[in-house]
Formats: sequence, structure tokens, C-alpha cells
Amino acid sequence: MTIERLFDIPRHQLASYPKADAICTKENGEWRPYSTQELIDISERIALGLMALGVAPGHKVAICSGNRSEWALVDQAILRIGAITVPIYPTSSKEDYAYILKHAGVNVCFSANADINAKADCGVAEHCFTFERVAGARHWSEALGMADAARAEELRSFEAAVKGNDLATIIYTSGTTGKPKGVMLTHANVISNLLASIERFPVDSNARCISFLPLSHIYERMLMYMYLYVGVSIYFQESLEDLGDRIREVRPDVFTAVPRLLEKIFDKIVAKGEALTGVKRALFFWALDLGFKYDVHGRSWFYDMQLAVARKLIFSKWQEALGGRCRVVASGSAALQERLARVFNAAGIPVMEGYGLTESSPVISVNDLRHDGLRFGTVGRPIKDVEVRIAPDGEILARGPNIMKGYYMEPELTKEALDAEGWLHTGDIGEITVEGFLRITDRKKEIFKTSGGKYVAPQVIENRLKASRFIEQAIVIGENRKFPAALIVPDFAFLKDYCALKGIPFDSRDQVVADKRIIDRVFEEVQEAGNELGHWERVKKIALLTSEFTIEAGDLTPSLKLKRKPIQAKYASLIEGIYTD
Repeated sequence: MTIERLFDIPRHQLASYPKADAICTKENGEWRPYSTQELIDISERIALGLMALGVAPGHKVAICSGNRSEWALVDQAILRIGAITVPIYPTSSKEDYAYILKHAGVNVCFSANADINAKADCGVAEHCFTFERVAGARHWSEALGMADAARAEELRSFEAAVKGNDLATIIYTSGTTGKPKGVMLTHANVISNLLASIERFPVDSNARCISFLPLSHIYERMLMYMYLYVGVSIYFQESLEDLGDRIREVRPDVFTAVPRLLEKIFDKIVAKGEALTGVKRALFFWALDLGFKYDVHGRSWFYDMQLAVARKLIFSKWQEALGGRCRVVASGSAALQERLARVFNAAGIPVMEGYGLTESSPVISVNDLRHDGLRFGTVGRPIKDVEVRIAPDGEILARGPNIMKGYYMEPELTKEALDAEGWLHTGDIGEITVEGFLRITDRKKEIFKTSGGKYVAPQVIENRLKASRFIEQAIVIGENRKFPAALIVPDFAFLKDYCALKGIPFDSRDQVVADKRIIDRVFEEVQEAGNELGHWERVKKIALLTSEFTIEAGDLTPSLKLKRKPIQAKYASLIEGIYTD
């Protein structure tokens, strides 16, 4: 059957390959499967319950939760009415919750637990429910209980009225001002992207996936719809704490990851290798070195022979740690270290790096192990029906059926991002190789991503830091790193007085910035400045500098803006120390 709306997808699955475990969540120590038919039936009951609460086409309903079956069930219900899903990342700050709920005009809100409900129940949404039972809160089963079967025909009329170009979701992303921007995506945007992405994923209706990257981001959410369309059984995992155990239980054929997770997996593997002794240790690091040299088209018959031995003796254990059936790992949201891509592929764990934005639903390009479609150091070839070109200034532009409708209630920001010809200006700098592979070389915008795929707006944090009397200047760093850090120039005049008060020597700038008591005191200020930020935005480490940033030193522009690249180049060794200490 043809799918035009996102709620057509479960019906397509029912007609093509009905599943006993379409979606699953672990409840009370056991996996609780929902069949394809249950997914359809329960989402209808939720839709009827929402209608009883007054939800109508065009209304906004928020979902604030980690990955679980209820997320998918409520999302399908919202879409069937012709309402709009507004996902919010669970660990967003209370300030962001209030802003998003108000800006979007949310009517009903579903929260996972007590902690999230405390942030989301801020008097904006008329009705608030929780997935877990929370004292004093309304459980989501109440919405099910409100379902009025007599209104089923009205629901059918709502469904029939929904068109592909209608708005399906508003996803809020961080903006340069620190205020989130609401990306408007239609049913057709997301469906076009999932249909094109299927060609790059070697999975079918016999496959399983484990879904743990947040559904509040379009990356995992589009793939959820794709899995449902293909008939891949989805096992939702809300927490990363016991992810390794769940992966070994589910034995997934496919899952998605961000570079930070792959870094953690790799670090654990290497730690185990370090603990080995004698011949076993030597074999481990021999295999590792071999993996770093892996090339798509092979190196020599001797290398291939060695690799076969390494896969049997060493890399087979890596595969078992990921369930033993992994056919593809899709990596996105941030740049993947090329050496990790090489070693995982050498190990027989096909990690395929891709590229995209929320504004492009999200995939623009992705590598593919088949059809000679993999090149390390690139993000693959553009997917079907998506055009990519490089602007004269090097910026990557994209155009296609996956490109957003615009930013909600932000016409000026929309004009900045989308030109008159429909090209999305990504803010990234790149190049296209002679073989048609896209390579990301730089970022045009100052906003950066950590290796965990989280956006960080440094200016907002820097301004918070400079509010402290201890801090004169600051630059927040962390592009493709594990966490944000900061280089801080103290207010030395204030610091001198503080040292005199506390009996701390102040012999020189070099001496005082190395004093642990001063470092710890400044870090207290940093922590205070981050209290209202999302956890991924908070500065985790600092280094104190002895010299101010100046125009003369090449640190500032004439208008006194930080010249980020020159500063980071100047302090490269110090920055490396922050992340390797």
C-alpha cells in the first residue's frame, strides 16, 4: 500500500508483514511486546481519548520521555487526529521546557516520570499525563479510559483530511541566541527521507533493532518510522546504564549510534586488551593495529590473510559483545573519528557514517557498505532525490523533498536558512569528492556538537560565565569532544583581593592560576553558571589562562568577537591536556 502520512506506516506493516513484536519495552524485568495490531488499536484508543480532551487537528501535543513503547503509541495517536507532535528532550532545562511549551502552544503534555513532569507541568499545557505512576499526577491510562468508541467515525474523518504536506511535528533545536528554534517537518518530509534511507540499510522484516538514541531527535525518530515500514522489530531502551546487557539480550541486526557511544565501546574494549598479558595481549594489539590500517578496497593478499586471522581470534569477541548479529551501525549527529570507522569495519562491525540536520528530516547523505558506497573520512553519497551543492564560500547546500517547511513562528530565521530556490543553507563547510562522496571540513556556525551529538551554543554559556566576578573572559570549547570545557581568563584584580582575604599567595599570574584552591573556586562559579543549562551544555573542565584575549594578539576581531580558531590553535596543547588528563 502507498503511504502518504506517518500513521499509514503501521497499517502498511500489518498488510505486508504483521509482527508479534512490532515494538517492545522492558517492563518489570521482562520485554513487553506490542503486536502490529495492538499498535494500531491502542493508538486509536489514545486518539479518541485525546479527542475527548478537546484535541483537534492542528493542536500541539508534547511528548517528554526517553525511548519506550508509549512514545510510539502516543505519537501515532496524535498524528491520526491531524494534530502535531512536539517532542522535548528529557534532560532539557526547566527554562527550555517552559519556552518550548509556550512557544508551540502545547495543549496536552505526556511526561515519562516525576522528574520530567516537575519541569513540564509548568502551567502551559491544559492537560498533563505521565507514563510512570507519579503521586498527584494523571497516569496516561486515563487518556485511554476516556476513549469514546462512538467518535470513531469522526476520527476517520480527521485521518482522511490529513495530507502529506501537512505539518506532522515541530522539533526544537538550539539557536545561536540560545532560544530553541522549532523546525517544522511535514509527513511528506519524513516519509521521503525514510524511503530514500531504506536503500542504504541492509535489513528486512526478519531483523531486530535496539532503539536508544532519543526519539525526541529526528535522527532516531525517522529511523523508528523506517523500521516500522520495513518490519524491523523495535526494542526500545530508555536508559544507557545497562545498554550493553540489553544489546546482548536483543542481539540486534541494526542500531544507531553517536560517535561518543562508539568511543565508549572502543575504550572499554581497549581497557580489556590492556588487562591481558603475554601472547594474548600481543595478539590483541596486533589486531588493533591491523584494524587501524583497514581500507575499503583492501590492501594486499597478505593483509587480507592477516585480517581473517584477526577476525577469528580477536574481532569475533567484539561482535559477540554487540549481540553477534550486527549487520549495520548507523553513526550520525557528530563527526566520527576515521580510525574508529576503520577499526570497527575491520572487525566485521559495519559502521556507516552519515550526515544531516533536523531541518533535512534528517539524512542528507550516508555511507553504504554495499555497491562500493563506503569511503572513510566522508559521510557518504547523497541519498535519492536529495541534491547537494557547495556554495562559493564552501557552505553545504541541500535541496529535496526532505527539507523542512521552516521554523515555527520565525519567518526571518526561515529566510536565513532557506533561500528563494529552496536550498537549505546547512552552516557546514564541505566538499564533494570526484566519486561523489560528501566530506565535512568545517563549521560555518559557532554552534558546535559534542561527540555525543548534542548541540552547544558557546556564546550563551560564555555570557553566563562572565557574569561571575572571578571571570574576565571565557571561551567554551568541545567540538566533537566528550564534553564542553572552557579556557578562562580570571579577573586578576578581583582575584588579587580574594587571595589577600583568604591568605593565598599571589606572587604571579603563573603561580596563582596553577593553585588548586583558585582552580576549584573558579570551577564553583562555572558550575553555578551551568545550573539552568541542559546537562550536555555544562562545562565539565576548565583551564585558567594568564593573558587576556586581545585584538593585538589576534584573539579578537575589531568588534571584540572571539576568534575561535586562532585561540584554539594557540592553546592546542593545553586543550589536549584538558581532554586527556
